[in-house]
Amino acid sequence: MISSIQDIVQASIATKQKLLADEKLMNTIAEVTALMVKAFQNGNKVLFCGNGGSAADAQHLAAEFSGRFYFDRNPLPSEALHCNTSYMTAVANDYGYELVYSRMVKGMGRPGDVLVGLSTSGNSVNIIKAMEVAKEIGMINVVFTGEGGGKLKDVCDYLINVPSNDTPRIQESHIMVGHIICELVESELFKNEQK
Repeated sequence: MISSIQDIVQASIATKQKLLADEKLMNTIAEVTALMVKAFQNGNKVLFCGNGGSAADAQHLAAEFSGRFYFDRNPLPSEALHCNTSYMTAVANDYGYELVYSRMVKGMGRPGDVLVGLSTSGNSVNIIKAMEVAKEIGMINVVFTGEGGGKLKDVCDYLINVPSNDTPRIQESHIMVGHIICELVESELFKNEQK
């Protein structure tokens, strides 16, 4: 049992070491951080979407912006798009699950807003459709995926593709990268308010 635990921890560390060594990914994370700072400074919002564990990650990261990360400060306009279960179940029932995010993006999205989609495979149809609608609106599209990027790599402006094909390791890295972005965005926007 201990050996299995150690192997899993080591696999997680190895994925993060690959990510750390990827200069292109490091640059993309820095670019995404800067664009979110600019979006918030311009009065725009950051929306998140995902399915299953990635929905939980989306909600977690949105809460870091709308609540707080390291210190007390004003809330930032950010939300995970799956939190209204009445909406989700009605649209899934009436239109199909593939449209649950794109309809909300169409209703809430504005030019300059940021849409972050999380999909370990990069092939979630409802995330792809949301990205397509966001692009039509003039939103900035960011996707967190696994190694290949899947179909989402073709519909996004910024791809953060964790160098792994193992879903738990990808999701662990998504949260780590998301936390890095949240920390740096908060630090930049509220640098004069930190205690």
